[in-house]
Amino acid sequence: MPLRAVIVDDQALVRTGFRMILTADGIEVVAEAADGAEAVAAVRRTRPDVVLMDIRMPGTDGIEATRQIVSGGADDTRVLILTTYDLDHYVYAALTAGASGFLLKDVTPEHLVASVRLVRSGDALLAPTITRRLVERFARRDDARAVLHRDLSGLTSRELEVLRLLATGLSNAELADRLTLSATTVKTHVARILSKLGLRDRVQAVVLAYETGLISPGGHD
Repeated sequence: MPLRAVIVDDQALVRTGFRMILTADGIEVVAEAADGAEAVAAVRRTRPDVVLMDIRMPGTDGIEATRQIVSGGADDTRVLILTTYDLDHYVYAALTAGASGFLLKDVTPEHLVASVRLVRSGDALLAPTITRRLVERFARRDDARAVLHRDLSGLTSRELEVLRLLATGLSNAELADRLTLSATTVKTHVARILSKLGLRDRVQAVVLAYETGLISPGGHD
């Protein structure tokens, strides 16, 4: 089965361009939408693997659409945010709403395809350094320390260590090297962390690590 995608953007030319790039690489575009309400309906109808979601649209914006998609039972659908600026404060809101990552709209065709496939796998954090910078800049930290133990108490000391390093943007290979563990062991730790915390992917793990105070800006090397 080919990877299936929905493209959401209020500009028809943008949708057309992305459709051409994805279909040329064997990714099936099952629907397009011009606003958030159309996007939610399209996702419910087609159950795609990945949604390319613009943020700023008339009517229901990309953030609310992402929230509705993620909370609406589309457990196997990943939302990939499209943005014009790499420090758009809306991006962090979209990540906390359940998006699995983001891309700049001037992305190259090769990177667009690779990113769609990557975010579908959930195996690696998309654009870790940029995502981390967004989280550091916009994460809410009021009363964060008070919920630290409530949110993370189910993790072992090793899992907390893995989560802390994961939140700095390290890949599985880098985590394995840092902790002197096999890649398979690291992947198992990451999977257990996501399962215990009820998280969809590594992006949500990064957001949670900052919001709970497990890691803070300047708290990594």
